[in-house]
Amino acid sequence: MPEPYRDRIEAGEVLAATLRELADRPDVTILGLPRGGVPVAAEVATTLNLPLDVMVVRKLGVPGQEELAMGAIAGGGASVLNDALVAQLNIPADTVNLVTDRQRREVQYREHLYRGEQPPLSLTGRTVVLVDDGIATGATMRAAVQMARQLGANTVIVAVPVAPDQAIEKLARVADRVVCPKIPADFYAVGQWYENFEQVGDDEVREFLKHARDQRAEGQRHDES
Repeated sequence: MPEPYRDRIEAGEVLAATLRELADRPDVTILGLPRGGVPVAAEVATTLNLPLDVMVVRKLGVPGQEELAMGAIAGGGASVLNDALVAQLNIPADTVNLVTDRQRREVQYREHLYRGEQPPLSLTGRTVVLVDDGIATGATMRAAVQMARQLGANTVIVAVPVAPDQAIEKLARVADRVVCPKIPADFYAVGQWYENFEQVGDDEVREFLKHARDQRAEGQRHDES
């Protein structure tokens, strides 16, 4: 059995080590999935000297069983729906649409909350690394992959510290590459693979993003001087 990570920072350090060939490349962008994926992504971006941004994705929870994902939606309208689960639970189309509309509004709100007045995310021609703190079903990450492609990404890499093999197999069908250092046989939840898995707040997400932008700006000023 693999050992758990100390915290999200250590998880980011491990991911960065597996992605070191991307360091300093001008065509690469690191995108963290909020909220827990952003601290991991920030460590990857800092270690590899790459820009950090955020990809807002929301799970579409089954009404009454919100932790069970029937799909996910990302900014710009990209969505993934688990048709088999929807059919199995006999969820009406009106209910699916209602949940989707609610989460679409939440995506718009959080994009403004995290990115402020920055211009819309542009990924045209870029290699994008999508980072989360772990994956359970993979629905949220699949929506993020779809959104990255819609925004023009040339190559999409999924990088997560831990996930079950079934989720990795599904993501490998839609992403160009999947990086996952720990693929435990007995996987119950992402949190079991962290000693410290405290919830990440919105203010922390904004601080990680601001710090990364400030670091990049300082580095560019240093290079120009």
